[in-house]
Amino acid sequence: MNCLKGDIILDAQFLDLLAQKYDSEEKVVTEIINLEAISNLPKGTEHFVSDLHGEFQAFQHVLRNGSGTVKEKIRDLFRETWTEKEISDFAALVYYPEEKLQLVKGDLSNKQSLNQWYRQTIEHLIKLVSYASSKYTRSKLRKALPEQFVYIIEELLYKNETINKESYYEEIYRQIISLGQADKLIVGLAYTTQRLVVDHLHVVGDIYDRGPEPDQIMDTLIQHHSVDIQWGNHDVLWIGAYAGSLVCLANIIRICARYDNLDIIEDVYGINLRPLLNLAEKYYEDNPAFRPKLQADHTLSEQEILQITKIHQAIAMIQFKLEIPIIKRRPYFNMSDRLLLEKVDYDRNEITLGGKTYPLENTCFATVNPQQPEQLLEEEQQVMEKLLFSVQHSEKLARHMKFLMKKGSLYLKYNGNLLIHGCIPLDEEGNMEEMQIEDKTYSGRQLLDVFESHLRYAFAHPEETDDLSTDMVWYIWTGECSSLFGKREMTTFERYFIKDKEAHKERKNPYYRLREHEEICRNILLEFDLDPDHGHIINGHTPVKEIRGEDPIKANGKMIVIDGGFSKAYQSTTGIAGYTLLYNSFGMQLVAHQKFNSKEDVLCNGTDVLSVKRLVDKELERKKVRETNVGEKLLRKISNLKDLLEYRYMH
Repeated sequence: MNCLKGDIILDAQFLDLLAQKYDSEEKVVTEIINLEAISNLPKGTEHFVSDLHGEFQAFQHVLRNGSGTVKEKIRDLFRETWTEKEISDFAALVYYPEEKLQLVKGDLSNKQSLNQWYRQTIEHLIKLVSYASSKYTRSKLRKALPEQFVYIIEELLYKNETINKESYYEEIYRQIISLGQADKLIVGLAYTTQRLVVDHLHVVGDIYDRGPEPDQIMDTLIQHHSVDIQWGNHDVLWIGAYAGSLVCLANIIRICARYDNLDIIEDVYGINLRPLLNLAEKYYEDNPAFRPKLQADHTLSEQEILQITKIHQAIAMIQFKLEIPIIKRRPYFNMSDRLLLEKVDYDRNEITLGGKTYPLENTCFATVNPQQPEQLLEEEQQVMEKLLFSVQHSEKLARHMKFLMKKGSLYLKYNGNLLIHGCIPLDEEGNMEEMQIEDKTYSGRQLLDVFESHLRYAFAHPEETDDLSTDMVWYIWTGECSSLFGKREMTTFERYFIKDKEAHKERKNPYYRLREHEEICRNILLEFDLDPDHGHIINGHTPVKEIRGEDPIKANGKMIVIDGGFSKAYQSTTGIAGYTLLYNSFGMQLVAHQKFNSKEDVLCNGTDVLSVKRLVDKELERKKVRETNVGEKLLRKISNLKDLLEYRYMH
């Protein structure tokens, strides 16, 4: 009885607080009507991208064109009167308005011709904005408009076609052009269109590593109007480095050295690599196994290549050393077979793995003590401490990592679908794989929740560097039960030092084989309290080898793999530049992408990077806002307001 009384008191306190905002019956009724109306609008378009891997230019293009949605709306509006070239030219203006304006102004040097083009283009953009905003409220559209032109645009959007106001509207157009505001208005309308065609963006992991500009992707996401992130294994590595994990820090520097991306560390995030270079120059020479994979548009001198090669070796050896104490103090990580520096026969220069002995080549063990392989030289320890200090005091990196934590999670349940970057660890029979952590055993959703809680604790306590949570962040990067890694081992050491490719193989979690089966996917959806009849699993992480006939739509449509394929390193094996996914009120469409060449190619030649759209799932009835995550919140608010109406104003 006391509990019930307490609940009544809390309800009354909540309603009293709500009444401070809605302090009259009229305000409550108006808000209920507004929210009920919004909940009956068609759901907004969701845009899913994955595995961006620092390829900002390609990502930016996909974001600006809404995976083809912008051009689709232009074609809907103007297909009867425009040629395909005119449609492509107008689309390029919407994608890159500033650059396209400069090209047009160069072609139309005659003022009268330019003014005529301005007049027509603004009118066409107003039509496009009107069409793209057709399922939004006027209030939501107003928030998307460029602030300085809200009044003018609204007048043109909702203009009355009567003869009485013809000269009024013509004067608006004339004044915009004569006062030199046409360029600004066109740019504003273009960006408004981009914002309207996609209501919400999902980034299903791996913003970082391999490509050259992850920082610009992060800056773009920070400015985006509505976004969430499901962390990828590479994202977690960067979070771990910022959270104080030296082994995660060693990994990110090693990967940047391998892919010729050390500029990100030093120039973008301001982390001084000079102490590491001094160490590398002292102990290491040239080594073909550690030469960087050069970017096509990045020219380096032989001296620069040699410096990177030496840094690459120095940080790789530090990484291998740092792994050993973690593996030893966490036996339940089950990684004792990865104590590789302890398995090396330094006299014979060979190693025995899985009962087979392999000769080692291109070795660089100058700083390794065979009796204590995990022991860092004092110089190595000092270098890592200086690097960690720089990482944790980088203002830009702090801003990016805090945003990753704020908008990110290991998985997300959204509008009935499960979004995950890597996998749900399964055993060979398709059951949720169990992992023991200290004295407790976890599996399935509970295991992912434990991983995320450790990651968040490590991030919140960067001063604790050898605790379980910090070690667990590294495990999420490389452990066999990790939902982000999804393999039994990471054979980095073997790839550097063993020629026999048999030793390079990394056994995948059974999930990647079993996800082809509908029953398995339905069980996973049930594990996360989702409806297996209507839900889907949207998965990144593994490039789809379309060139070999692999299908990204699996398990009778329950599993959709959208590794974006943005990373150029994968495109030769996939045959395309990956997939993105669109989910609007009519259903889901998978979009395949061809290789993105350049912004200039789009502007000058009207090229795009889209190929065939494939229907994944069609809604039997057009889905409304009330059936979405946002709708759930609206319906709760409506219920609260109705309670308030009864509590305060109806008695």
